[in-house]
Order: sequence, then C-alpha cells, then structure tokens
Amino acid sequence: MSGLMRMDPWGYRLLFLGLACLLLFTRLLPLQGVTGRFPGPDLLMCLIFAWMMRRPDFVPVWLLAPVILTEDLLLMRPPGLETALVIMATEFLRARHAMTRELNFAVEWLVVSGLMIAMLLGQRLILTLTLVDLPPFGFAVVQVLWSIVAYPVVVGLSRLFFDLRKPATGEVDDYGRRL
Repeated sequence: MSGLMRMDPWGYRLLFLGLACLLLFTRLLPLQGVTGRFPGPDLLMCLIFAWMMRRPDFVPVWLLAPVILTEDLLLMRPPGLETALVIMATEFLRARHAMTRELNFAVEWLVVSGLMIAMLLGQRLILTLTLVDLPPFGFAVVQVLWSIVAYPVVVGLSRLFFDLRKPATGEVDDYGRRL
C-alpha cells in the first residue's frame, strides 16, 4: 500500500478519514455487553497524535475538526469541547514540528502522554466550571492510561502498514519540496 501512496498527502488524508470512520464505527457498535467494564483506549486520539508527530501536513485542521466534532456528536459528549482540546493539542505539536522531528521515541511518547493528560485535566476543569455532570474520574483516567499504553502500538502499525515515518532532515518529496 505504501507504494501506491508514496508521500501523497491526499492519499494519506483519505486514508486517515477512512481509518477515523472505521474507528468511530467500531466505537458505536454495542460490543460492551457488561456495564462497569474498564474502558478501552481512545485509538482515534492515538492515531491523530501518531500522524501529527510524523507528518502534520497529512492531518490538516480542516480535516481534523469535522472528524472530532462528528465523534463528539455521535458519542454524546459536549459538542465542540473535545474538538477544541484536540485542535489546541495538535496545533501545539504542529508549531513545534521542526523540534519534535528530532526527538527519540521515548521523549515523543512522554510529550504525547503529557498532552493526553493535559487534555483530560482541561476537559474536567471546563466541565466543572460550566457545572456540567462529570463522568467518573477513574473511568477517564483509565481510558487515558490505556491510550498512553496503546500509542506505541498505533505508531508501530502506522509505520508497518502505511509507511508513515518522520521525514529525515533535508528530505524532499517527489516534487522537490522540503518535508
């Protein structure tokens, strides 16, 4: 598959949109038969951060915002809150792409983990200030912890199946543009 979409931004954008729809569809399936079970990782969040750390041009804001807003609406979360937090986190990474491209994976994992925790705390703070009923804190923490654990797996699968990697310093695409 990587040969067909070799560094083509539009191919990767369509692939991201397809993966996001697939992940959202699986989240909507009634697979949680017993209430009170541990939550799984937020694989879409892991996918967004993995792709943002490697190739931020493949996940532009105009593609990311409708995907997360649709997820907010379908999962009956406060509309726009998660969208705003994800956009702030991804724009934080996008602004530091030149710096983060040189990070080793352990530091990258720490940065992404810190962003996931900051998003959780920011969401809790905003929901508290607006007097909205909060989901159980333990449930949210477990989901973030699972997401942090799942992040290396998502990165590995993105590299293995989609050849998504950080560009080397000075690397150019097929049109001679610097990456």
